[in-house]
Amino acid sequence: MTETPLQATAFSDDAAGRVVISVDAMGSDRGPAAVVAGCSHFARKHSNAFFLIHGPKAELEKLALSKKALKGRYEICDATGVVSMDDKPAQVLRLGKQTSMWSALESVRNKDATVCVSCGNTGALMLLSVVRLRKIPGVYRPAIAVLWPSRNPQGFNVMLDAGADIRADERDLLQYALMGASYARNGLNLDRPRVGLLNVGTEEFKGRAEMHAAHELISENAKAARFEFVGFVEGSDIPGDRCDVIVTDGFTGNIALKTGEGTASLIRDFLREAFNHTLLSRFAALLAYTSLKRLGKRIDPRQVNGGVFLGLNGTVVKSHGSADATGVAAALDLAYQLAQSGFNEKLAARISAATMLAAEASDETDADGELT
Repeated sequence: MTETPLQATAFSDDAAGRVVISVDAMGSDRGPAAVVAGCSHFARKHSNAFFLIHGPKAELEKLALSKKALKGRYEICDATGVVSMDDKPAQVLRLGKQTSMWSALESVRNKDATVCVSCGNTGALMLLSVVRLRKIPGVYRPAIAVLWPSRNPQGFNVMLDAGADIRADERDLLQYALMGASYARNGLNLDRPRVGLLNVGTEEFKGRAEMHAAHELISENAKAARFEFVGFVEGSDIPGDRCDVIVTDGFTGNIALKTGEGTASLIRDFLREAFNHTLLSRFAALLAYTSLKRLGKRIDPRQVNGGVFLGLNGTVVKSHGSADATGVAAALDLAYQLAQSGFNEKLAARISAATMLAAEASDETDADGELT
């Protein structure tokens, strides 16, 4: 599995205590078998990880007992209900107390686990997370942050929001910039992250009115929040080296994310087709096997699976619903490293301080829009 910079800088198993991960086993499109298999893959790498696996006990016990790596490393939390991809978030909030998703979040709320991982319905997971875990004081709208392979030295850029909420005004986009910069600082070891605001062009006159307002707000608060604002960026900059953090609304971010994943899959299929075309091309593929394997890992969405819900009093990692065991293990890896680093506590402290600075700066703005 390809290491992210966050994973590469984590503490060793020997130096750390037990990390308890709460896992919603029933949200995956592939069923609980893929989730339990992902837990097993991950458990082989980290001897100090322990799992609270939520779902129907009889079914999950049978799956877990077949995995040697999980022996003595898990507890089944019986939850008979399942949140489907078609369930409306409001309906889950009213009627979902017996579901595996609700149960998994409760373990984090009750401090029985440090972090929650779910492959389930994104809208329902976000709504339940906000209601059960509550937002960090000062946060208006939580966001999903994802790591995107890039040309930067750290190998990844942070993009948010990737689909937590399709709406975002200038105030939300400012907080996304603050949270994204904190994630990059603590997760990618970037002392002064470069932040870009995704737009239809880099020219200052392009885009909607709220984009111009967000541009002004982020620019005004960049120095106090210790990040560099590079202004508007375009879609081609998401995997580029112009910035480290890309800020956008959840509608745009989710489309960009799914487009990138689809393109990566298409490239893999085209390469496979090209190298299988003739006997000579198959021989060439054999010679290039090591390089092709390395390329495959770099563009495989499963290797960086997992979006982090930022802005909550608790860490929640959203895995892709279609993730296989490899993808689930990658999401667990991300959750583990965040738990090890105490990331959420650092994020809460930084967001609280940065939000107060932004509020103070806003209060000091005179009628002409300039700081007094």
